[in-house]
Amino acid sequence: MQKRKVRTLFISDLHLASPNSQAKRLSEFLNMIDADYVFLLGDIVDLWKLSSRKGRWYQSHEKVLHQLIDLANTDTKVIYVPGNHDPFFRTFGGLNLGQIDVHEEYVHTMANGNKFLLIHGDRFDKELYVGDIWHHIGEALYETIVTTNRLLNRVRTWMGKPYWSLSVALKMNSKKARDYIERFEQLAVKYAKEQNAQGVICGHIHQSKLIERDGIIYGNDGDWVESCTALVENEDGSLELLTSQAVTVEKKQPINARPAAVKA
Repeated sequence: MQKRKVRTLFISDLHLASPNSQAKRLSEFLNMIDADYVFLLGDIVDLWKLSSRKGRWYQSHEKVLHQLIDLANTDTKVIYVPGNHDPFFRTFGGLNLGQIDVHEEYVHTMANGNKFLLIHGDRFDKELYVGDIWHHIGEALYETIVTTNRLLNRVRTWMGKPYWSLSVALKMNSKKARDYIERFEQLAVKYAKEQNAQGVICGHIHQSKLIERDGIIYGNDGDWVESCTALVENEDGSLELLTSQAVTVEKKQPINARPAAVKA
């Protein structure tokens, strides 16, 4: 299979070591993409799961990790921005893990010269916190839903059907979830403006999106537990949101004076 050539690949929330990580789908996706730059925007290895003894290290997870390391050992520039599930690696900020550069935040210059702020997104957690009780209830429900999602898609694969996210569908039918996502996007856009960036790309909330808000391009590359999506920058500076089958979901043309409209 011929690889899709892109300038930059943005992925996050792989949650390797979590039983619900879609590592096999990610491995197949990585084999379809040839990128000059790869940005790992946090929650790559789920240290929370490992520390609670609920984590498992599967062969498919090991394979993904080796794929990323192999990329860094070639001509591909790999930059890692740790998240809240892999915070230990923030101690390496400004340093290197082998051939992988580690930064707490990063400003990426697109092909057309525009500056994009790259973050994980957990910096907004304090402003979005809903309280201990709702937090624990939400965590328990989330684990149940993503486990069901994984098992459901195992059956869909056996039936020859494409991947479909039950968890994302449920999230979009919840007003509380939609309100949370809306507030997160507002905070991310506000922060990008404060940093004088033309756009922001992040992960964290497991909700892929590519839109314009208040003159800023907001891109969320999604995750590899629920949505199985990634963002890519093409050679002309345009952004696309891809599914695990490398199919375009949304596309954003390069921006000059102000952002263009999203094209489906």
